[in-house]
Amino acid sequence: MGLVAGILMLSAGGFAPVSAQEIPNDFSAIVRQKLPAVVAITTRQIIHDQTMLDDFLNPFDSRGPAQPQVREALGSGFVVSPEGYIVTNNHVVADSTEIHVVFSDKETSPARLVGRDPATDIAVLKVDPRPNMTTTAWGDSDAMQPGAWTIAIGSPFGLGGTVTVGVLSARSRDIQAGPYDDFLQTDASINRGNSGGPLFNARGEVIGVNTAIVSPSGGSIGIGFAVPSRTARSVADQLIRTGRIERGFIGVRLQEVTPSLAQALGISSTKGALVASSSPAVRQRRPACNRGM
Repeated sequence: MGLVAGILMLSAGGFAPVSAQEIPNDFSAIVRQKLPAVVAITTRQIIHDQTMLDDFLNPFDSRGPAQPQVREALGSGFVVSPEGYIVTNNHVVADSTEIHVVFSDKETSPARLVGRDPATDIAVLKVDPRPNMTTTAWGDSDAMQPGAWTIAIGSPFGLGGTVTVGVLSARSRDIQAGPYDDFLQTDASINRGNSGGPLFNARGEVIGVNTAIVSPSGGSIGIGFAVPSRTARSVADQLIRTGRIERGFIGVRLQEVTPSLAQALGISSTKGALVASSSPAVRQRRPACNRGM
């Protein structure tokens, strides 16, 4: 980022020095501590549908219906307990016939799918515990504000142990990926293979699970999205306990009350949530702002 600890920032009272704690010299200590807890994930899938095959298939091939194909996929994940539980994305492991994880020391272990939740794109794997297994700690995604440091570690394009650094670009992004869209946006470089890897804060706590990017080319352009830890932790804990997800439904879709939205609605506070839409059974004539949430 090219920032120096002694840089001066413009404040309401003029120029003031920024403390060294606010702008780290580097993130090597955090990476050194957390890298052993981040794994690469390799999967094997049997593909029966011609339309699901790799782009490398010749679209003009006239040899008749394609035979079932074996496809290998890559992703990332992170260890959340010394018992060997690993969090990743659902789309990394869905429909896999084989799953293996590769640790930072290059040791490979077979993994068992504990459970998955397509609605939030979170899945949990289980491997046999290793001696002195390094684990990650969950952080508070709600405490993250735009501009805060973010660190992504994963295996883009199979390059395990790749570290990228950026900032939190925005919160509560709805990218039309599912019914519970509430993504963190970061400009830390995320590419194919980073899916399921952790997004850390500057204290080395997991505040998100890297899930998606916006890119016309398939490579990083600085717009990546992560499932916030508030959601990922709750889903992962339930999958570990029961192997499945059960959730209630009240028939409404909520939206964060931003300052601009509060101004438009003529309210003085951004507390609460906006009922953006409702199911037909409970549909209202106009949106309502619930200030007590």
